[in-house]
Amino acid sequence: MATPTEVRTVTDVARQARAAGRRLAAVDTRTKDAALHAIADALQARAPEILEANRRDLDNGRESGLSSALMDRLALDDARLAKIADAVRDVIALRDPVGETIEGYRLPNGLDVARQRIPLGVVAVVYEARPNVTIDAAALAIKSGNAIVLRGSSSALHSNAVLAQVAAEAAESAGLPEHSIQIVGGGGREELAELATQDRYIDLIVPRGGEGLKAALKGVATVPVIFAAAGVGHVYVDASADLDQAVEIAQNSKVQRPSACNAAETLLVHRDAAAAFLPRIARRLADDQVELRADEAARPLVEGQGTPVVAATEQDWDTEHLALILGVRVVDDVHAAIDHIETHGSGHSDAIVARDAGAIRAFERGVGSAAVYVNASTRFTDGGEFGMGAEIGISTQKLHARGPIGLRELTTYRYLVRGDGHVRS
Repeated sequence: MATPTEVRTVTDVARQARAAGRRLAAVDTRTKDAALHAIADALQARAPEILEANRRDLDNGRESGLSSALMDRLALDDARLAKIADAVRDVIALRDPVGETIEGYRLPNGLDVARQRIPLGVVAVVYEARPNVTIDAAALAIKSGNAIVLRGSSSALHSNAVLAQVAAEAAESAGLPEHSIQIVGGGGREELAELATQDRYIDLIVPRGGEGLKAALKGVATVPVIFAAAGVGHVYVDASADLDQAVEIAQNSKVQRPSACNAAETLLVHRDAAAAFLPRIARRLADDQVELRADEAARPLVEGQGTPVVAATEQDWDTEHLALILGVRVVDDVHAAIDHIETHGSGHSDAIVARDAGAIRAFERGVGSAAVYVNASTRFTDGGEFGMGAEIGISTQKLHARGPIGLRELTTYRYLVRGDGHVRS
């Protein structure tokens, strides 16, 4: 880490990360795991320092009028800090992907060819509001043999700075190269643009934030980017659904943590199930103070059930509310639901509640999202829930990585070819 008086440019940070990444790629699993143990222990040992920094960010957030969803994402407490440390320990338990042979074969001329996983080199993560990403990203980078450059938002400036310092100092004390974990921050769009053009030193950028961040990077990035996209997710309740399950799944998808990108934003209901289902779910969501934005067919069925109801607009179907707001629309069948999702969804997480095999098959094949659920809540789209320990973000792209970005998604591969004096004739 830099000393308090040391001033480094983004280029300096990127160059140092490249040098660290070359050394980190050769570090054995035992040393990497020891560094992760040290980080997890340091998070809890230095909890008062971390929570004090977070309190400053929360105070600033309240003064600047930060939304309730962003305040929830920003907030840390002892329980959340313990979960972050546990996520680091979960990464320790995962198999190290570096050096893994994906496939191997011998050519007729006797050459042995192996396709092996290797680290990308240097990964930069740009993220908004969530200080836990500082540690999740650092842990995944270390285990996959990558140096990491972190750039959080100004709203979490103090939290991210302390968390990065704690992680870097702990990792270096356990034997990792200096500058394996670095953070930049304090600059505006110019700093972001400078980071996004460090293609000589940085191998991948993962932005984790809203459409504004995505647009800012798209215009300038020369470094390859995997976008961790916003979540406009859906739950579709088919005519064949078990309505008891449908109530539980719809409620959990919306309410369990509404500020998360895998929370549902729209509820689609088959016309033949609407009369029986919509009053029930409206009463259930009234207990959670959810505002419903309903189309013309759904509105009479959800009004008068204790939850606020307003007429939905076209904009509502495209909005990631990140709040206790849920769009409700009646559709003719599963194909109409698929059409709505493909038109308005972000390709993140979408669910069907159904018993009919034909409807399920149509939904599985017709919805092209990164995570598709059958009779389960969308809230499971998460690296930890998928057994990946943690994640850097959820990719909705179709190249290189899709869904939770975990250890293997932070590697590439090479061909290792072994011979015994072979030359090509």
